[in-house]
Amino acid sequence: MPPQASADAPLFTQTGLASFYGRAHAGKRTANGQRFDHHDFTAAHRTLAFGTLVRVTNLTNGRTVTVEITDRGPHVKRRIIDVSLAAARALHMEKRGVARVRLEAFRIDQASRDPFPEQKAR
Repeated sequence: MPPQASADAPLFTQTGLASFYGRAHAGKRTANGQRFDHHDFTAAHRTLAFGTLVRVTNLTNGRTVTVEITDRGPHVKRRIIDVSLAAARALHMEKRGVARVRLEAFRIDQASRDPFPEQKAR
């Protein structure tokens, strides 16, 4: 019998560079139709479903925040997520502008959301 996934094991993990977007985007529509507010804990990811809650950990200092995916991006190669200014401040990455991070999405954080709608059982 194959090993069972732990209830607290992440559904999704990814490691790479994060950047942030802030005041310049304030009030503009995100890909999900909401207006961007740099005070909210939100983020842009290329593939995760809108509404997915993602734990972002700054691998340099260990700080962690949870953000909601509301937009598509980042639009810069080698970056895996763009977080809001509020999230960047909480992660202590505002000054540098980028940070090496680990992303994790957990089933318990998603409630009734399906963060991977394109990955249905066959």
